[in-house]
Amino acid sequence: MNSLLRTLTILALAAVPYLSSAQNAPAPAAAPAVEAAKTPPPPPAPSLEQRIAGLEAAIGNGDPTASLKDAKGAIPAGLTTPTVGVAAPGHNGFMMICAALVLFMTLPGLFLFYGGLVRAKNILSVVAQCFGLAGMVAILWWAVGYSLVFGKSFDGTFLGHIFGGSEFFFLNGVNSAPNTDYAYWISQNVFSMYQMMFAIITPALIVGAIAERMKFSAVMLFMLGWMFLVYFPMAHAIWGITGDMNGVWNAKAAIKAIDFAGGTVVHMTSGWSALLLCIILGPRIGFGKKAMTPHSMVLCAVGTGMLWVGWYGFNAGSALAADGVAAQAFTTTTLAAAVGAFTWAALEWIIRKHASVLGFCSGAVAGLVVITPAAGFVSANTAVLIGVLAGVVPFLAVVYMKSKLGYDDALDTFGVHAVGGTLGAIVTGIYATADVNGNLNTNLKDIIAGKTLYIEQFKAIIVTLIISLVATAILAYLVKALIGLRPTEEEEARGLDISDHGEEGYSHNS
Repeated sequence: MNSLLRTLTILALAAVPYLSSAQNAPAPAAAPAVEAAKTPPPPPAPSLEQRIAGLEAAIGNGDPTASLKDAKGAIPAGLTTPTVGVAAPGHNGFMMICAALVLFMTLPGLFLFYGGLVRAKNILSVVAQCFGLAGMVAILWWAVGYSLVFGKSFDGTFLGHIFGGSEFFFLNGVNSAPNTDYAYWISQNVFSMYQMMFAIITPALIVGAIAERMKFSAVMLFMLGWMFLVYFPMAHAIWGITGDMNGVWNAKAAIKAIDFAGGTVVHMTSGWSALLLCIILGPRIGFGKKAMTPHSMVLCAVGTGMLWVGWYGFNAGSALAADGVAAQAFTTTTLAAAVGAFTWAALEWIIRKHASVLGFCSGAVAGLVVITPAAGFVSANTAVLIGVLAGVVPFLAVVYMKSKLGYDDALDTFGVHAVGGTLGAIVTGIYATADVNGNLNTNLKDIIAGKTLYIEQFKAIIVTLIISLVATAILAYLVKALIGLRPTEEEEARGLDISDHGEEGYSHNS
């Protein structure tokens, strides 16, 4: 018995060190638990189906995140695919080409079109005004313009009814990632440059009405104010995501108007402003008493061809993707321009017994103007109708109304752009259809297809007229008071090429 007790005691004493070390040792399960708390779980991996859906969205110009959303429309935290937040090469490349084409419309298309129509002593003044506006507007666009039109930080404030926001001043944050308020698949910097080309050509169109008699300095000062009082507010109202007249994308828009590529924003604003400015400025010296015929119809015709080609970037590019809507806009643009040119020349043939090159050029531009607000919203048959209307209505405005009322719209900016843009806005309201552009169903399903959309268009027309005319009157008289609008009679008679720029368009040296 004593032997057994001694044995058990020895065994117990021998086990003490092991028990002690076991008690002092950390619990083996505790460390992994602490480590797990420090490391977040990996984000969910997209399925193969979701990745393929992202690629299909790029092809179809759809939402790259659509396949990631659950039944409630939410995206699980961290779930993404490689196509989310990046531009698609095809769409991006298409838009860069379109941006270049729109710039091509101004430089050199517009200055050759206008330059050929003025007298030889004033061709460089037109060239300089187009170049000067390209530079000035580009600076404004970089500094504040893009943000004032396409930003949204002012939404919900009084200022938000006029401008978009300040978040993109100096193109802050405008990088190669898409701004999905406007396009899923093109870089925001490309989008901003594309829209800048619209901002450049719009004030340049006004040059046609006041050609040969407004000082370069006065033109630039007037246009500086015009961009802030007319273009930026109108472009925001029609195209900005929070714009008060953006019927397609802003469900809260007060006026549910539509304008595919610039009937109101570009042609109406410039055309109606041009009319009032040329009236305030007064006619050219000798207007109505001596011939002021174009010095080179060849240059005018070349410029017209460039405008027509560039207009594909203007209209097809306004789809903001190389998709079916862009293809339709390309088609309708071609038909309207061709039919407009033919119709205008045919009217000349009937009335005057000859079809002039100027008639072909004017009809083509008129067709392009009238189809602009409708290009991505109407059928091919409607485009043909628009071409006929464009060949008739602006023709009557240029040939008969201008001479009857007696205003000196030197190169028919009002007759073609204001009349044509207004006509286009009305026709768009009548014939726009979701069969061509399904985006019309987003917020306008109940008023399109011949219902009440045309009423909204008339509202937008009235607003455009008020803004354009009031701002033009204020700016014209302000510039007149500050620096004067016109050169001296001697300088005007000699030509603006010499008086404003110290150069001549043509050298007559032997």
